[in-house]
Amino acid sequence: MCGIALIISGIRIDLSSILVDAASPPPKSHQRLEFSVDDLKAALRRRGPDSLGSKKLLLHSNNPTSIDDRQIFSVIEDCSSSVNGKAELLFIGATLQLRGLYPIFQPFLDSSRNALVYNGEIFDGIHVGSHGNDGEVLMHTLAQCCSCKSHNGCEEKGRSSVVDVLSSIKGPWALIYWQDSSKTLWFGRDALGRRSLLVHWPTEDDARFLLSSVSPPSSLEQNLDPEVEHGISKLNFWEELPCGVYSLSMDISELDRSFVGELRKHEWTNAMLMELIKWERILVEPTTENCGFSHCETHLGEHNIHFACSDIISESGPKPASVPCSMSVQRVLNALRKSVMQRSSLHTIVEAVICGRRQEEIAPVAVLFSGGLDSMILAALLNECLDPSYEIDLLNVSFDGQFAPDRISAKAGLKELSGIAPLRRWKLVEIDSDLSNLTSETKHVMSLINPANTYMDLNIGIALWLAAGGDGWVYEGVTSSNEVDQQRVKYISKSRIILVGSGADEQCAGYGRHRTKYKHGSWVGLDEEMKLDMQRIWKRNLGRDDRCCADNGKEARFPFLDEDVIRTLLDIPLWEIANLNQPSGTGDKKILREVAKMLGLYEAATLPKRAIQFGSRIARESNRKNFGSNRAANQASAGSVVIRKQNSS
Repeated sequence: MCGIALIISGIRIDLSSILVDAASPPPKSHQRLEFSVDDLKAALRRRGPDSLGSKKLLLHSNNPTSIDDRQIFSVIEDCSSSVNGKAELLFIGATLQLRGLYPIFQPFLDSSRNALVYNGEIFDGIHVGSHGNDGEVLMHTLAQCCSCKSHNGCEEKGRSSVVDVLSSIKGPWALIYWQDSSKTLWFGRDALGRRSLLVHWPTEDDARFLLSSVSPPSSLEQNLDPEVEHGISKLNFWEELPCGVYSLSMDISELDRSFVGELRKHEWTNAMLMELIKWERILVEPTTENCGFSHCETHLGEHNIHFACSDIISESGPKPASVPCSMSVQRVLNALRKSVMQRSSLHTIVEAVICGRRQEEIAPVAVLFSGGLDSMILAALLNECLDPSYEIDLLNVSFDGQFAPDRISAKAGLKELSGIAPLRRWKLVEIDSDLSNLTSETKHVMSLINPANTYMDLNIGIALWLAAGGDGWVYEGVTSSNEVDQQRVKYISKSRIILVGSGADEQCAGYGRHRTKYKHGSWVGLDEEMKLDMQRIWKRNLGRDDRCCADNGKEARFPFLDEDVIRTLLDIPLWEIANLNQPSGTGDKKILREVAKMLGLYEAATLPKRAIQFGSRIARESNRKNFGSNRAANQASAGSVVIRKQNSS
């Protein structure tokens, strides 16, 4: 995980193609938010503890005698330089290095005055060797791109455009790239939004254009309690940048010879990526024609019709529209196994860091672990993919000691995992906390979840932040399932990679609202709700979760949100994904329950969905602290209540 940022000053930016109301004067926001560059660097350094760098790119113009003679010149300087230009772009990059033979430093620069700050992983699409660093490889690849400013593809034959290259990446990313030949700034985040990138659009109060992986703590105050004028809330200083690729093309104004920038958003050029964004499933409603080849139970009219896999033999032969359940489950398992393998491969830099320690003491990859269905599948697959000499840390957070539901299920899950993989050294890291003792930590996490600002966001954020920190307890001593024979000792997980189960509920109908939509809207209603969840996951979940995990110098990776996993699940009929006629713990996420059984996780396959804020019991403690009781909190719909200033201390 890395931290990246950009501060642009001295350029008047045309937002008309991005913001609906940008034809009018720039929108008002809060007063200019003052934070130092050092504040921003400190926030980014927590994400990228291995190195921190910054460079200024200064723009100058000639004194043209005509419009056709206008030229822009650039120079890259150290931030300590006193050289000034009419326009300035300040690039900042902090690095958590997980790949590469030698240490790397951001921003990446080349001899053509191109500059890149990058936060991401390339798992496929662009070749990165086992000794290579994907940031360096991406910089080299982007340098080969055409410099034409066409928005309908490259005009130079045989060369890829910047959009082509970024569309080809499989994996999470956010980046900021200066292409000097075209005097264009490119920036964006992957199509699913798996890496955070916040934006401050220029306003009347603050004409700067800013991008950052995270907001500095000093950004918090003015986002807590938005002012209201004439019933309309002013804009937050920071917003989640919508997923996509953007360009800012520099030019010189004909009127006053000042610098101006035209902002554009580009369409992805990868057809498969476009399909994932649309998230359209072909087989949504089961019928007697398309369901006879699979095992399902559904309501057709007033009749309850059962189809079984034994029905696949009929006079008319097999139906091509569907495949047997066991084949679908195997496809999902294969896709998930490949996804976990890609996300747990130990590259050269990781091996170099850990080679000085005893191998049996190393846990390079951890799992955010509740003992529930999703985390159990990830843990079992990680066991298959990771060298058996390594330990695996299972990170579990509780606000009710040994009595939180997630702690109870985590211990049961550890027992089941030990049964299928007895030679693996599993470490259940018990991270215990008390919300009443987290005053300064709560304020810090509030800056991380920003611009999210509800109690639900805060509760989830605190739980994720503590879990990713890995500061807890483990049982050591005599090998025994009885904790009485073991000693509970302090332990801090050093894993820099954390597997997280985000995306499983959205894609496999794991939420209670999915059951409600199915009840009232049948299969079509369910499909529409799942599509909505997937298309807004970047804004509701992933940016927040990325920031809370990365603040500990850890990289969260989401195997369920791998492009091939998403494509595989979309190709499977909805009634094989879930059967919400059946009770909770059976029909919801049905296909993942079958995957768990194939992995030997029979107990985990029956567990109901439980969100981290409830399983850890932080929601209960938050309700008591902020609303007086759970009942009062429920009456106030506490989860969606916006946090106000008076509650921030």
